[in-house]
Amino acid sequence: MRIIKNQEVVEDEWVLLREAPAAPAANVIVPFADWCEQRDAWLSAGAGVWLSGADSVEELAPALPQLPLIALDFPQFVDGRCYSSARLLRNRYQYQGELRAIGDILRDQLYFMQRCGFDSFELRADRDPQEALQAFAEFSVRYQPAADGAPALFRYR
Repeated sequence: MRIIKNQEVVEDEWVLLREAPAAPAANVIVPFADWCEQRDAWLSAGAGVWLSGADSVEELAPALPQLPLIALDFPQFVDGRCYSSARLLRNRYQYQGELRAIGDILRDQLYFMQRCGFDSFELRADRDPQEALQAFAEFSVRYQPAADGAPALFRYR
């Protein structure tokens, strides 16, 4: 599968699992509930974790330095709770690993997701990632500060 990572289309090195395998493995992204059951084993394996909008990012805080990837699931276009989770992870908890948006991800959301701290995106299967790259260049001015570190317009005075 191809994803967008750091504004480039690349082959995905990770496998998103809706149910965790029997034994922890590397380069898999497992649901938060499964990850919590065997937290130490998943951390040792180098696995990633995916959270829904209802999951608490605060519970991940102690493990953040060891997590290579966190995926936040947008089950529907109208569910924006993971935008807040992304900002918390980047700003409050200073998470430095890969932060991926999964689920019902559309081109129109990419720019704003990046501003919240996402750096990789798994688009819906019916969307062309190459065409979606244009979304990152659609706005040249940023009015407010955000997790992406880009300077806000008022900083230019």
